[in-house]
Amino acid sequence: MATILTHPVAACTLVALVPLPRKPARFWIAAALLSMLPDADVVGFEYGIRYGDLLGHRGLSHSLLFAAVCGWITAFAIGRGPLREAPKTRLALALTLATASHGLLDAFTDGGLGVAFFAPFDTARYFLPWRPILVSPIGLEDFLSEYGMSVLVSELAWVWLPCAPILAGAWLLHRSRASGPP
Repeated sequence: MATILTHPVAACTLVALVPLPRKPARFWIAAALLSMLPDADVVGFEYGIRYGDLLGHRGLSHSLLFAAVCGWITAFAIGRGPLREAPKTRLALALTLATASHGLLDAFTDGGLGVAFFAPFDTARYFLPWRPILVSPIGLEDFLSEYGMSVLVSELAWVWLPCAPILAGAWLLHRSRASGPP
């Protein structure tokens, strides 16, 4: 898996590209939280759920179905105020992308059993053909190790740096649209 620090970076980069009339703070907070939500499945280890089980790590909670359900529920939960103007399907799509980005990022890592993108209909686990990101250790002690620091460097190179110009461009485009014609 990628670290809990990097999932929101990837998710916010994706949702920055979805055109919505306004994106208030609660939208960005929801996108960031949704990007981390799939890793709540690690709690299952404490209850005897094995890694490769449907409810195990990178199982159902990393699926596209889970992402869509979470995206739609969250869109209706936060779609008031400034987001009331946003088309619900576009808002739900953005939040679905935020959630789905988690599994996609995990499929770029070099460890684990893969991601059950199509669960519960297909429980096979998948990786992407190119896997440049070092897999993050589970647990704070291992995360703070030398290897954990190597993971952060890997994520910086393969996620944070490529996302930075995309986010900057989206922000500049938004500012230019918000200020109107000269």
